[in-house]
Amino acid sequence: VAVVCGAGINCVGMRPDGRTARFPAIGRISGDWGGGWGLAEEALWHAARAEDGRGGPTALARTLPAHFGLPSMYALIEALHLEHLGNARRHELTPVLFSTATDGDPVARSLVDRLAEEVVAMATVALTRLSLLEESTPVLLGGSILAARHAQLDSRIRELLADRAPKAVPQVVTASPVLGAALLGLDHVGAPQEAHTRVRAFYEGG
Repeated sequence: VAVVCGAGINCVGMRPDGRTARFPAIGRISGDWGGGWGLAEEALWHAARAEDGRGGPTALARTLPAHFGLPSMYALIEALHLEHLGNARRHELTPVLFSTATDGDPVARSLVDRLAEEVVAMATVALTRLSLLEESTPVLLGGSILAARHAQLDSRIRELLADRAPKAVPQVVTASPVLGAALLGLDHVGAPQEAHTRVRAFYEGG
């Protein structure tokens, strides 16, 4: 079973016989929560409400605008709405969320914990669909967010997996996704092992 969490979030599982379990993974309309974009949106929502009084306090109301050198959430909201900051720059807020969580902010920490819940929910459902809950099964964690090995997220995922799928074996994959595509291509053309080794060395930096 593999869970990928980068800009978005997705999961797929496969048995040795080729049977698979997967999700549409096209956003909220398919029941998804999380990924870098989703986390940035949640962080902005909580920070905006903290600043104007509709929500409880959170350091995100300070750390998010500060990342862009802005004095307030109002200024950040305006900059995003008027596209003085391009939409793609919202992805920059995900690392800010994690650093704010590391500093102990309860709201930021709750978002990190919720992401762990989502990752484990996907993995557990895939394991269940494939009747793998009772077998020792690798659960591969990849994508920029999971590969970053944020301590709170990483430990919470392992705690939840140990409780809900105790035979799962979590492993973090840090190699670029293009490596897998390249290796599959080499398999397809029957390339020698030397070619596989060179490709791995290039993409894994070894």
